[in-house]
Amino acid sequence: MLDFTLVSLFIPTFFIVSITPGMCMTLAMVLGMSIGIRKTLWMMWGELIGVAIVAISSVIGVSAIMLEFPEIFDILKFIGAGYLFYIGINMWRSKGKLAISITNNSTVNTNKGSLFYQGFITAIANPKGWAFMISLLPPFINTQYALAPQLSVLISIILISEFTCMMLYAAGGKTIGKVFTEQSNVKYLNRLSGTLMILVALWLATS
Repeated sequence: MLDFTLVSLFIPTFFIVSITPGMCMTLAMVLGMSIGIRKTLWMMWGELIGVAIVAISSVIGVSAIMLEFPEIFDILKFIGAGYLFYIGINMWRSKGKLAISITNNSTVNTNKGSLFYQGFITAIANPKGWAFMISLLPPFINTQYALAPQLSVLISIILISEFTCMMLYAAGGKTIGKVFTEQSNVKYLNRLSGTLMILVALWLATS
């Protein structure tokens, strides 16, 4: 059984998280510009596996605690809402700080294994990725239903969203590069994403 209301809300929520410029999206864009989409796919496979491991580990770890202490679910819900609200406010105040530097990328290692490893490590070693998964996933899990089906659907949504956004960044190449290297454009993107983050945070806190 699935809570389709939570699933339908999770899809746009995580897409906002994915599309926002960050380590993995920056890497996809830079590689797409320098070595092409086909080779960049190797980095993407590594990144997707890394993201799946982070998501599964976060949910299983948190769920193990929630089974022993169900009341922790409400605490995690408010922590998750607070974290998203904090991210939203920071995105509003960033003033284009996420502007991406695309210089000095001529020495990219195009070995398939190296690209795969680079994507995997980028996902695994990203502390913000862990923070998002730990705070974002539990509120979208209904404790009245079995964990496995819900986790499978959420992980699928995460991977599809991540892959779609990385492809957009990689395929956009120089066009996206020009857009995100201009601070004014990044400021508007941050404010839009930040507003949506705040709205989701308010929904989580009041649901």
